[in-house]
Amino acid sequence: MTQNALGVEFERRLSETPKSAEERAAVLANPGFGDHFTDHTAVIDWKVDAEGNGGWQNARIEPYGPIAMDPAAAVLHYGQEIFEGLKAYRHADGTVWTFRPEANARRFNKSARRLALPELPAEVFIESLRQLVSADREWVPSGDGESLYLRPFMIATEAFLGVRPAREVSYRVIASPAGNYFGGELKPVSIWLSENYARAGHGGTGEAKCGGNYAASLAAQLEAEANGCKQVLFLDPTDDFAVEELGGMNIFFVFKDGTLVTPALNGNILHGVTRDSVLQLAADRGLTVEERKITIDEWRQAVADGTLAEVFACGTAAVITPIGELKTAQGSLVTPELGPDSVAMGIREQLLGIQTGAVEDLHGWLTQLA
Repeated sequence: MTQNALGVEFERRLSETPKSAEERAAVLANPGFGDHFTDHTAVIDWKVDAEGNGGWQNARIEPYGPIAMDPAAAVLHYGQEIFEGLKAYRHADGTVWTFRPEANARRFNKSARRLALPELPAEVFIESLRQLVSADREWVPSGDGESLYLRPFMIATEAFLGVRPAREVSYRVIASPAGNYFGGELKPVSIWLSENYARAGHGGTGEAKCGGNYAASLAAQLEAEANGCKQVLFLDPTDDFAVEELGGMNIFFVFKDGTLVTPALNGNILHGVTRDSVLQLAADRGLTVEERKITIDEWRQAVADGTLAEVFACGTAAVITPIGELKTAQGSLVTPELGPDSVAMGIREQLLGIQTGAVEDLHGWLTQLA
């Protein structure tokens, strides 16, 4: 049993039937994304006692497997849950590191407050990652661009029917070896403009990382796929059809005058950790960085007058992906093909280099896990 500075202990209940070295090697040879999972999971329980005080308890590493849950568990009826996503990278010396976990911990607690869930101390959040990676270290890939995707999540497990915050909660972390999010060679993707659906509304849960936001995007995502697109773009119909974000990524525009623009955080848009990192690295490169409203009409005009140089999306899973075309019911907006010296590819290479230890971490973003 190990203990962190806050006194939260992690008991190790290791799997009696872990996957064999051969099974693990077969997965790591072609990891995909989110298709395979490691042998263990980190778990911490939270309960309200008879005096009405809530507390975290029973921290443990246990074998990966189904969650036993009452059919009346609050998460199944009221969607009271949140999650995060970050990656662990194997460096050349064999050590394993993650990228800006403190930022993920802050966002996790921001989401928890919005969904009326208990906050988890950042130190415990990071320790849970460390404990899981320590148990499943052999699952961290070492291939180019590969990583171990970490998925912390919190679900309301109390069994009751009634609209109130749950008094029993489970925090968990699972892990999945990850390759390229979109598969194969990195190429510009086509995205679909959703004109029938909105991702979030003002005062809603748009800036919380909760499953309901993603479930609400799936109908639009199916519409995108039916039109030959990988992702869907959402607008704010209440604010001049301002660009917000993709179904699972933030969006950036690079103009030929050296300005990088991304939609301002307005309560609807997720506070992306990769987004924040891109803003910092762009400023380091001397670009003029603007967080502001950008409308679909401005996008159309910038394509028409030739002032738009690049469009790209970013997120933990895909890192940075260039956008080659925005398809709409009225026609397409095509972005010029990116060259090797493009802003998107330059920042992507630098960001991946920092994460994998190949580029110096000047901002202190890395945390060692194993």
